This record gives sequence, structure tokens and C-alpha cells, in this order.
Amino acid sequence: MMLATMFKDALYLASPQRLLLILPLCLAVAVVYKTTRCADVKQVPMAALILWVTIVIGMYAVGVGLWLMYLLLA
Repeated sequence: MMLATMFKDALYLASPQRLLLILPLCLAVAVVYKTTRCADVKQVPMAALILWVTIVIGMYAVGVGLWLMYLLLA
């Protein structure tokens, strides 16, 4: 019954907490992608880190761009 309430009632997260939720998601995507693409396993950590930073910066840049467009058009 306790597990069902986790899905029924939304968990409140403050704005900074919501922004931080993208970090582990992007890290998981970067590690899985680079694990399938790199020929040598030793290259995976650095390649995944670079891809992770690229994805995070890109996602935040898109978010800021959309937010600014919303402010200009609203």
C-alpha cells in the first residue's frame, strides 16, 4: 500500500531540485551510449564524461532559450 501512494501522490520538488534531476539521467544515457560505441573499454569513462557535459550544457541552453522566448512572447 505504501508503494502505491508514491505513484498516487506527487512528490514536491523545489525548482533547484527539479533542475538537478537531469544530471543522473544524462549520465546514464552517456554511459550506455559510449559503452556501445567505444571499441576499447578504457576509453568509456572519459568519453562518457565528455558526452555527459555536452548533453547537460545543451539541455540547459535549450531550456534557457525556451524560457527567454516565453518571456519575450508573453
